[in-house]
Amino acid sequence: MTEPVAKRSSARRAARFAGMGSFWLIWAGHVVSLVGNSVLRFGLIVQAWTEEGRATDVVVLSLCALVPQIVLSPTAGALVDRMRRRTALQVADVGGLLAVGLLGAVYFSGGMDLWQVYLTVALVGAAAAFQYPALSAAVPVLVRADQLQRANGLLASAKNTAEVGGPALGGLMVALSGLGAILWIDLVSFVIALATVQLARFREPVRDGAAASESRKRLSADSVEGLRELWRRPGLRDLVAVDFLANLVMVLGFAVVQPMVLARTDNDVTVLAAVNISIGLGGAAGGLLLVVWGGPRNRTRAMMLGIAGMCLSSQMGMSAATGAVGWCVALFVGALLMPIVNGAMQSVIQTKVPHQVQGRVFGAVMFASQLSVPVAMAVSGPLSDHVFEPQAAADNGLVHLLGPVVGDGPGSGMAVLLLIAGVCGLGAALWGLSRRSVREIDTLLPDLVAPDSPDPSSVLDGNERLT
Repeated sequence: MTEPVAKRSSARRAARFAGMGSFWLIWAGHVVSLVGNSVLRFGLIVQAWTEEGRATDVVVLSLCALVPQIVLSPTAGALVDRMRRRTALQVADVGGLLAVGLLGAVYFSGGMDLWQVYLTVALVGAAAAFQYPALSAAVPVLVRADQLQRANGLLASAKNTAEVGGPALGGLMVALSGLGAILWIDLVSFVIALATVQLARFREPVRDGAAASESRKRLSADSVEGLRELWRRPGLRDLVAVDFLANLVMVLGFAVVQPMVLARTDNDVTVLAAVNISIGLGGAAGGLLLVVWGGPRNRTRAMMLGIAGMCLSSQMGMSAATGAVGWCVALFVGALLMPIVNGAMQSVIQTKVPHQVQGRVFGAVMFASQLSVPVAMAVSGPLSDHVFEPQAAADNGLVHLLGPVVGDGPGSGMAVLLLIAGVCGLGAALWGLSRRSVREIDTLLPDLVAPDSPDPSSVLDGNERLT
């Protein structure tokens, strides 16, 4: 009796991942590329810091990577929809390869300046603007619909693994061999990613005449089509609005986590390293959990509850914790929930948006969600430095009122900002739960493909064409 049951259980587990061979291949190349990029980013941060010893240079470096990705995402999404999914992924990798190759040529010629580093990072950021819509739109043609959340969880675990392993490997490479070897590592990682995309088998949807005509529209019109597609569907529109608000207030809080830890530990970098590692480990664990679990049935409800959990743990809990163990646990839990939130969000779009416009929609989602990041970063610093930390030093105002929750002394002002951000993020999640258009999106906006469809080409069925 036991053996047949065990065999059936094993067969069911195997069936969950059946047909994902091409996705696994691309995922492996994606991991290698992400680690290579993370190693290079760490090396360039060290290079920027040692050049002049100014924190501003490091901040500018981060903005150079982020701003092109945000600004170009809608246009990148439109271009992705004009290409085959394989080609779109190759464009993203070739763009990064060329940018890093140019920096390598300048570095090995012996004349690299800081502005050249900024330019390279901006070009890599521009290539990354293609990667998110290209990869997200490619997933439905690589896996079955019931495997989407697993695939998205694997992508999330890859990102977080790179964020943990990249700086560790980067620190070792900086110490042993310098920036030159790091540049070679990143170049090789792009070549590996390109090779995996070339080897993978894609079941590309067949584009009909209407789709071909659509692709000949002006690029400027196509670039805003993703935003229009979201606006036309109340459920998706409200879902992205919640995501924007949650991103805004959570980044407002997360921006002060690292300086808060340093302020409360008298600049103990060991504790800061432990906190950062906890974030990466939590994100990787959350991605793996999603892979094994397969994701929630009610995706949007789980997404709202996940946002609420992140606010309660990594923001409100983090602000009230008083030591390294509490901080690490709070951030680990919050990071663990993030892949579940992001995986649910991606799978909703992958199943409810027509395949031929998914590149544009994912570009629009990236633009809308990430637009809040530089705004929050620009606001959080002045609020900490000129409002809440002075209140902490003078023991008055809101910091004094919330003293029993966040404590006192250096860093308690930033803890208050983190607490406020958590409360606002919790409010955004509850607002999303209160919206029927979000809470019941699976009923109000049916999937375009059956959840148990055996055809990884998403909306195609036999001889049907995309319309």
